[in-house]
Amino acid sequence: MLLDVFFETLNEFAEIIKKKFRSIYQNSSLYEKKISKTFDNEFIYKPSPHLLSSIIKYQNKKYKIEDFELETVWHNQIKRKDFEKLNNFFWLFSLDLKSSKKSVKKVITNWITNNSHFKKESWEFDMTAKRIISCLSNHPLTYDDNDKEYRLMFDHMIQKQTNHLLNEIKNSKDLENKIIGCSAIILAGLCYKIEKSYLDTGLNFLKKITNSSIDNQGFTNSRNIKQLIFFLKYFIIIREWFKESQAEVPDHIEENIYYFGKSYAFIRQNINADLLFNGNNKSNTQDFDHYLRRLGYKFKNESKDCGGYIVLRNKKICLAMDTGSSPNSKYTQDYQSGALSFEIISNGKKLITNCGYYKKNNQNLNEISKSSAAHSTLIIDDNSSCKFVKSRDKLILRTGLKITQKNSVFEKNYWKISAAHDGYLKRFKSIHERNIEFFPEQMKFVGNDKIIRKKNDYNFKFDIRFHLEPNIKLMKTQDNKSILIELEDEGWKFTCDNYEINIDNGLYFGNKNSYIENQNIFVSGILNNNEENVKWEIKQL
Repeated sequence: MLLDVFFETLNEFAEIIKKKFRSIYQNSSLYEKKISKTFDNEFIYKPSPHLLSSIIKYQNKKYKIEDFELETVWHNQIKRKDFEKLNNFFWLFSLDLKSSKKSVKKVITNWITNNSHFKKESWEFDMTAKRIISCLSNHPLTYDDNDKEYRLMFDHMIQKQTNHLLNEIKNSKDLENKIIGCSAIILAGLCYKIEKSYLDTGLNFLKKITNSSIDNQGFTNSRNIKQLIFFLKYFIIIREWFKESQAEVPDHIEENIYYFGKSYAFIRQNINADLLFNGNNKSNTQDFDHYLRRLGYKFKNESKDCGGYIVLRNKKICLAMDTGSSPNSKYTQDYQSGALSFEIISNGKKLITNCGYYKKNNQNLNEISKSSAAHSTLIIDDNSSCKFVKSRDKLILRTGLKITQKNSVFEKNYWKISAAHDGYLKRFKSIHERNIEFFPEQMKFVGNDKIIRKKNDYNFKFDIRFHLEPNIKLMKTQDNKSILIELEDEGWKFTCDNYEINIDNGLYFGNKNSYIENQNIFVSGILNNNEENVKWEIKQL
């Protein structure tokens, strides 16, 4: 333990020293000279702004550039979040195309004047990448019909920022930012027809990133559903840029879209709800689905097991379980210790859920949402199945778990998911095995949580929680043996013989970066035997 802390502190110290030297170098005349080596190539390929509609939140109301304070916009003291939005230039997508090009030119010229040399605040990696993409994609406002002197300045500045991305991409720690960076480099290569310097280099970086961060089924190694969708969106955008510029689409772009698409179909197809596993929140993918249809993308996946998840469904019911081992620690920034947690969707409504994920800069809430207690699964002695450690202000995995066995059955009148993990083996000498059966004709779920103890030296308490969305009403029956669940127009009954059942309050993080109180059913007991079998049932009334 102490040795781990020592090496972690040493690594952080080395990282600080490395950043300090890099900062000195980036602010030197040597670096300025290096990134200022640009090409005389013309801005030939003009990408269509609508290709970015999958990642841009378009507003119904379009603004005019005249609404901005043109003279002082780059000098105002504003909050960091607003500063990032202003300097990534994505606000260009909200402008009315009838806006004055003369005014847009003035704003961009002022930005270049104030940021012609590298500045850490306004040249951050992801901010610079987004700025390149936005300025090139909004060429009707930013470039077309302008004088030669301005266009030469614009071309030079775009390429100079691209050179900066090429120098920084290896140092970027965030996987998603690297994807955005690669996209910007590739777009610059297509727009200026600079193959070897930009296009080939950007594609090679992208290939390395995906080869190291994707499993053999096309799911992200992080097992993060949001990240999977993020990858799919950017790969489709890159493919559409190649097609529109009449360049041949690289094979690995086509191949990755095929596998990402299959994984997306698996996790979204006919479910009509978001599964709250490993960093996911509620999201509206209808616009993205419309985007896919508009561009002619159709994905299918008939598999029941993908990315460490098992999903069984028919027209009325969906049963999903997290049956995957913990990822490598470098992919666990948004990982949650919810192994063997499950969700039930009935007629498009969540019957049993997990609590979702809190990512915003509040470590207490982030830590709570990462815990096993925030999932519909087993907790022993108030401990999670995984342990996290703070690293660079983020909680990453220190001690993970392995799935020791899993299988599923999917027949017309009988479903079953069975899996086990070793997350409680080291500390509590216990294996958690969960079996969930579903009988469609009876609309009944039967579960058995088996706790197998390798040693029986001490007795520990355990809880098994079943979380519900905030709008669901619960009521305990007078005999204290059942809990009634009111799910809009449906009624369900939860029972668990031989163990105490209660209703408890909790926090629900299903909506992004917010929380609200919810309720959960919890079964509690003491581990007395070598094998504890906790049988429960959820049946529709």
